[in-house]
Amino acid sequence: MRSISINTSRRLAAEPKGGGITLEGEGKMGETLLTVENLSAWYSEQKMILSGFSFSLVEHEVAGLIGLNGAGKTTFLKVLSGLLPTFRSDGICFRGAPVDFRKQDFKLCRYTVFAEDNSFSYFTFREYLAYVCAAYGKEVPDVSELVQGFHFEEYTDTLLRELSTGNRKKAFLITAFALKPRLLLLDEPVNGLDFQSTEYLYQQILGYKEYGTVLFSSHILESITLTSDRVFVLEDGKIRQTFEGGQINAADIREALHDENDR
Repeated sequence: MRSISINTSRRLAAEPKGGGITLEGEGKMGETLLTVENLSAWYSEQKMILSGFSFSLVEHEVAGLIGLNGAGKTTFLKVLSGLLPTFRSDGICFRGAPVDFRKQDFKLCRYTVFAEDNSFSYFTFREYLAYVCAAYGKEVPDVSELVQGFHFEEYTDTLLRELSTGNRKKAFLITAFALKPRLLLLDEPVNGLDFQSTEYLYQQILGYKEYGTVLFSSHILESITLTSDRVFVLEDGKIRQTFEGGQINAADIREALHDENDR
């Protein structure tokens, strides 16, 4: 058997195993899934990245998070993923119960794909998929359709460290959609993908509402307008505007971002 050296820096964005809060049962569409009240987060207390950030997600929706560079999109996803301990909030609830993002019970419900991730570099895709499924207590599913859809057939037994940025992103995206967590977090998921894989990604995001909720950050308006049920515009560390349903169009979102840039 091949010896594997494990980079634990991100270990499934703090790997799960076990349970705690009651998470059984399927949530109904439109029911509140996650609420965050008055969140502040920082890397240095001299400079807050998020401040006065309040936010909610509902079951079985696709929510887009957009903002200029430095607005705090990735920072918020790191908080949700249990990777940034320097934050405080007036209240965080998951399915109506208080939750700690770093506890095992919440970790079992979410999976994050980051814009850049060099962890697990000495795993092949198949080894990584098996590892993730074991950590989440699930059988390894048939991923042949996802592999074909992302045009990844040639790379399933290649070390992640030897893959291009785009193909490494595909490995993590395939794992995410195969795992089907209740809350799927995607940080700039389009970055590095070719055109065909981007189109397939949009299909997967749209279809994911059957299984759970997607929250993804993006600076590409097309990805937001084609897939999102709600769009949150992040500015200066807080949600400044929300677009829903028929309000979601590129022109209005672009105007909101321009207004933000002019402030």
